[in-house]
Amino acid sequence: MISYFYQQNGRLLLALVALTFPFFYWQANTIKSNNDIETWLPRKTEVRQEYERFKREFGAEEIIVVALERSVADPQLVESLAGRLERLAGIRAVWTPERMTEQMASLGVPRDEAQRRIQGLLEAPSGELIGIVALMSEAGAKDRAGVVAAVRRELDYCRLQAPHAALNGAPVVVTELDRLGSQHSSRRFFMITMLVCLTLLYVFFGHWGMAWSTLGITLWGIYVTQTVLAWCGGEMNFIMGSLSVMVMIFTLSIAVHFVSYYSEAKQAGAADPLALALKEAWNPCALSTVTTLLGLISLNVSDILPVAQFGYAAALGAIIALAVGLGIMPALTVVWPHCETRSLCFRLDYGEWADFVAAHRKQILALAGVLVVLTGVGLLRLQSDVDPVEFLPRQSSVLADLQRIERDLTGVDSIEAVVDFGDSDLPFVDRMLKVRTLEKKIGAHPGVRHTLSAASFFPEELPDSAFAAARMLSRAQANGADAGWVVDDQRLWRISARLHRQHGLSPVRVLNDLEQQLAGEPVRFTGLAPLLKSAQIEIFNGFWQSFTAACLTISLVMILSLRSLLAGIVAMVPNIIPIWLVFGGLGFLGTPVDIGMMMTGSIALGISVDCTFHFLVHYREAYRGGCTSPEACRRALIHSGEPMLESTLICSLGMLALCLSSFVPTARFGGMMAAQMLASVLGELVILPALLCVRPKRRESRWLMHSSHAAVPAAPHCAEPRPVREYAA
Repeated sequence: MISYFYQQNGRLLLALVALTFPFFYWQANTIKSNNDIETWLPRKTEVRQEYERFKREFGAEEIIVVALERSVADPQLVESLAGRLERLAGIRAVWTPERMTEQMASLGVPRDEAQRRIQGLLEAPSGELIGIVALMSEAGAKDRAGVVAAVRRELDYCRLQAPHAALNGAPVVVTELDRLGSQHSSRRFFMITMLVCLTLLYVFFGHWGMAWSTLGITLWGIYVTQTVLAWCGGEMNFIMGSLSVMVMIFTLSIAVHFVSYYSEAKQAGAADPLALALKEAWNPCALSTVTTLLGLISLNVSDILPVAQFGYAAALGAIIALAVGLGIMPALTVVWPHCETRSLCFRLDYGEWADFVAAHRKQILALAGVLVVLTGVGLLRLQSDVDPVEFLPRQSSVLADLQRIERDLTGVDSIEAVVDFGDSDLPFVDRMLKVRTLEKKIGAHPGVRHTLSAASFFPEELPDSAFAAARMLSRAQANGADAGWVVDDQRLWRISARLHRQHGLSPVRVLNDLEQQLAGEPVRFTGLAPLLKSAQIEIFNGFWQSFTAACLTISLVMILSLRSLLAGIVAMVPNIIPIWLVFGGLGFLGTPVDIGMMMTGSIALGISVDCTFHFLVHYREAYRGGCTSPEACRRALIHSGEPMLESTLICSLGMLALCLSSFVPTARFGGMMAAQMLASVLGELVILPALLCVRPKRRESRWLMHSSHAAVPAAPHCAEPRPVREYAA
């Protein structure tokens, strides 16, 4: 019945794919990019709620820092540039050294003292650089790319370009991340992935038409996935940039297994090889897709929004990959019915390998146990880290500007301290003195480069009379000295601290020190550093939570599908050990886990179980036919070892192409996925057969055979297996 359908409609189905290809390609390219740093930080934590509260109270302050060499920074040119920037639609205010000095001097601060106060913010201590700080409006924050482009145009107009000028700030970094995270920027490594996969498909099929067509329907599935994502309002980011590669390897893995079954059926002389191949491929492919879905959906436990979004998007891609691999791929066998598979592995003798594993099973399992214990120590040392600067490629001009500004002018990282006087009836002057005391304590930390508050605009010696103090306050309010620094009827005061990166003190460590130092004071901390600290905790917890959830749900599927508790547990062991080894190795090397690496454990587990299902299908068939456990392992390896190794090789090489990404986290994601998938070969071809070979004899145990309708044969003789496919040289 199914063969008749494809014989009659296979070419029509392929024509429909070809006709809709341009439409889905066009729709897929309408997805917008969003790499806003805040989206990569936890959503529901108290730290995030405090940050949102700070933005409501003081306003979201996003700044663009322009650093100019003193040799080209003529005062008139600086003021002219500041005026031009101030007239841009997305800029609400501009600070220059002269403007801030004048504002402090108008309130009685001596000019030399005012110049000292702006060092580390608008002037370099060495005097080589001066800074212009542009504060973005709310409208500007909604169009960061447009505002940054406009600022760059103004710099070009004033003929201020590298190396005489540097541009940075959160809007500049986010704009660059959006550019790097767009589909256009990810096309380079995706094209390389396609070339690698096309070459492997040709070697595997020995037929260019079949190879090109398989790649074509794979691309169609990718664009369908991205189209649905666009229709659902999804956004691209540096993690979503790997979605195309993920869907590609999902589809090609299923396609390779299907064509392997089809070739075996033809060589066995089956009357209807297409129907037989679909029947044999459906259960393991469907079950492996379910486990992949569970591994991906388990990412939803993360409180980092793009991680959860990637889990759902990749899960959608896995479903579409199953539909393409088992729904459209059979149509290609109608077009090229004589196309068969051939070996990628130069006629590797899986029978001899199975005999070797069976003979040395105890030594193999003992060695695996030792490695698990050793890498378990590494897992205990595993740490997490997140730094938006790490998202930028090493050769990026934005990174070079950031490092120069950080080194010679002012800190890029900041901590915001909010002093809350509550219902206190302290007068303004007393509150300001309290804020000044706290500001000095914060500024004394070696990791703090510069501090600024409303108190910074007032002289050290304040008027004694209440009338003079009130007049000074009135003058400060008139020229906006307290704007954005004091709110809620003088209840809340803000202290902004710029941090050092060069002193080896991370923002999180500085934050921890300040929290301890100012414990008991009416001050709370917020800003990017506390959010980064929260994100590091979330990454670490999210890794274990998502991996545990994936293990439990996938184990349940294995137990139900194998109809045995013990069989399901045994089948999970060789899939967990490779991931354990890779992450344990990271712990030993002292390599921290970032956002992209955190996701790989659950995803790799869901994918690697694919091969386990294919292996166990052949193993149970042979075992039920009367084979001993070592004999059943031998026949299962002969039948499924080749497609398992081939699909793993294709998937791993596809993931390695992500290492060419200019995004460091994306490159690490690809490297980690490739490492875990290659390590899964150790689990599937070594540890799993070794475990099954130590299985008690049939009269002692019947696990892996708990089928209500399949009795264990009384005779111990191994039934004749299906013919094994011969591979072309």
